[in-house]
Amino acid sequence: MKCISWNVNGLRACLKKGFMESFVKLDADIFALQETKMQPEQAILDLPGYKQYWNSAERKGYSGTAVFSRIEPLSVTYGLGIEEHDHEGRVITLEFPDCYFVTVYTPNSKRGLERLAYRMEWEDAFRAYLVTLD
Repeated sequence: MKCISWNVNGLRACLKKGFMESFVKLDADIFALQETKMQPEQAILDLPGYKQYWNSAERKGYSGTAVFSRIEPLSVTYGLGIEEHDHEGRVITLEFPDCYFVTVYTPNSKRGLERLAYRMEWEDAFRAYLVTLD
């Protein structure tokens, strides 16, 4: 299984800079994106053979993740299942018979560490979430 993970820092901009050519050339079974900064309806991606899974932030143009998979997962989970952490589209989990695939876009602490307390809470919640995947 070939997996690619890519922080695109805005997928719509990346689409104008050769994203599709790279996507085809990399030929991954699972392709995960972080920091998509879009809702899925803002750009139509023609990806034959891939199922698309999107977790967009409620705030437009902010964070977000996506996974494109040739392999049909048993299940897909969006977020951590914790209301206070699931508004920014940061986690998608695909369950397969022998493993889990998780894409995550971790919150930034920001300049001056103004969001550090939230980041630490989020990291604790994420680690606790990972333990539940067993």
